Amino acid sequence: MDSQTSPSSQAPQPPHTFQVDLRGLVDLLSHHLYSSPKVYLRELLQNAVDAITARRAEESDAPARVRLFAADGRLRVEDSGVGLTEADVHSLLATIGRSSKRAEGLQDVRSDFLGQFGIGLLACFVVAERIRVVSRSARTPEAPPVEWTARDDGSYTVRTLPHEERPEPGTTVHLVARAGAAEWLSEQRVLALARHFGSLLPYDVRVGDEAVTDLPAPWNRPYPSPANRRVALARHCHEVFGFTPLDSVELDLPVAGVRGVAYVLPSAVSPAQRAGHRVHLKGMLLTERGEQLLPDWAFFVRCVLDTDSLRPTASRESLYEDETLAAVREALGERIRSWLTGLAAGDPHRLAAFLEVHHLGVKSLARHDEEMLRTMLPWLPFETTDGRLSLEEFARRHPVVHFTRTVEEYRQVAPIASAQGIGVVNGGYTYDGELVEALPSVRPGTVVAELDADTVTAHLDTVAAADELALAGFLAAARAKLDPLGCDVVLRAFHPLSVPALHLDDRGARHEQARAQAEAQADDLWAGILGSLRGSAPRARLVLNHLNPLVRRISSLNDPELIGTAAESLYGQALLMAQRPLRPADSALLNRAFIGLLEWATHGESAPGEPTEEQGGH
Repeated sequence: MDSQTSPSSQAPQPPHTFQVDLRGLVDLLSHHLYSSPKVYLRELLQNAVDAITARRAEESDAPARVRLFAADGRLRVEDSGVGLTEADVHSLLATIGRSSKRAEGLQDVRSDFLGQFGIGLLACFVVAERIRVVSRSARTPEAPPVEWTARDDGSYTVRTLPHEERPEPGTTVHLVARAGAAEWLSEQRVLALARHFGSLLPYDVRVGDEAVTDLPAPWNRPYPSPANRRVALARHCHEVFGFTPLDSVELDLPVAGVRGVAYVLPSAVSPAQRAGHRVHLKGMLLTERGEQLLPDWAFFVRCVLDTDSLRPTASRESLYEDETLAAVREALGERIRSWLTGLAAGDPHRLAAFLEVHHLGVKSLARHDEEMLRTMLPWLPFETTDGRLSLEEFARRHPVVHFTRTVEEYRQVAPIASAQGIGVVNGGYTYDGELVEALPSVRPGTVVAELDADTVTAHLDTVAAADELALAGFLAAARAKLDPLGCDVVLRAFHPLSVPALHLDDRGARHEQARAQAEAQADDLWAGILGSLRGSAPRARLVLNHLNPLVRRISSLNDPELIGTAAESLYGQALLMAQRPLRPADSALLNRAFIGLLEWATHGESAPGEPTEEQGGH
């Protein structure tokens, strides 16, 4: 075949036009773009508001009215907006996605529009089988009114009407409900939806004789006093979110065109719970689930605000993530931070009430913000051996701020440390350990140290050498019994007297225990690898209290088997006191010690394991 193409193949081909299946597109809108059929009314309101905005850009005193009339499965929406000519109808309504923003002469007011006229009307097919639009242009008043009628099969007709059909400029949209959707066009539902979406719209919107708008917004209204303002905003919060807030925070960013209020939740919530904020765009409700509006740490507030600077997504049901939204998010976070510092400076009672509920959120912020940590230091509560205190108060009481990294370690040592005069902060809760370690950066001279087993043991009183020597046999038997568990036995004297034994270890010792347990259960190759990883970390230790009467009686025993059983019992009881999770070996030890003590108790002086007469003993 000749490599040169034939002349016929070089002839230009006419372009083809996509054929749009309108019913398929409506199905796509209803099931994937929009969250609910109710958005059809928002789209109608947006079209009406955009039309009025366009007319007022040229006639500042033009009327600004939107009227909705619903009955018998039909809806009529009238506006006093800029209207359309026949050419506009063909351009904007017959071409899906064409925006009225692009119409000639409107470029200067693009930022004042909410939506796209064609897409907005298309959304009405979600609930309507037929749409009829009658419009008269305010820009070309001599042009006759024009009628555009469309069906959900994709067909439409356009015709001009006599002037008396539409004497004044503006647009009227008529909807006829599709089968099964008449309820969406009932007067009660239309009124509810209009108020839901349009309560902050800047124009006069009514359903029949019922007003829709409620202006000015609650945060923009004048009040006789700050107390009256707080009461009014609390009422608004209850109407919108269903709770009475602890407090309200003004959100005013004139440069970004944002105005609103943040309501502080009256009960604690998980930091992982995504907050749903209510966002209005130029007065129209955009979303009730604006999750990206505030920094993650501000999970303790719910916001209501109006903006004219943030961009909506294609469905106009959420915010588009861009640099503007990021800047607004940071600025709103700064407003909430300023509110917190203001409470710390001027209203400690309200701050204390807030922290009682939401200290976790403030700690999350303070760990990355030294200024916030410095401000909140006298107020943030921590669990300590002196009770629930702020770090500032605790540091004044103790020259060294000891802390544990886990709740289990704190529970293990807190009673003993408190009796020995050692101050300990529980750093096991979320963010607490990080904040304790950051303390010297905002309080110079403060000494912070992690509390370990060696520190606690060093603060316990040693026993006289003669007394320990007299108990050498007892200690040797106890150590031999607990050695397989990776635990040493030491003798000390400490308070409170009621504690017979204390189990102490640290993370290094626990890691070594886990490694040894894995080594014992592994095959030869893996056991060799784990054995090479054996560390030099200190072993766990069981500290026996020489002042405790029970320990004194046990230490006087002479039978090695009975001493071993008693040592296992003390070890198990110390583990339970520390509220530590038990390993299988620990559970087996507790069961063995319990049975052994029962046998000893029920057979008098017979030691556990010693045969009795009933068992064939002599």
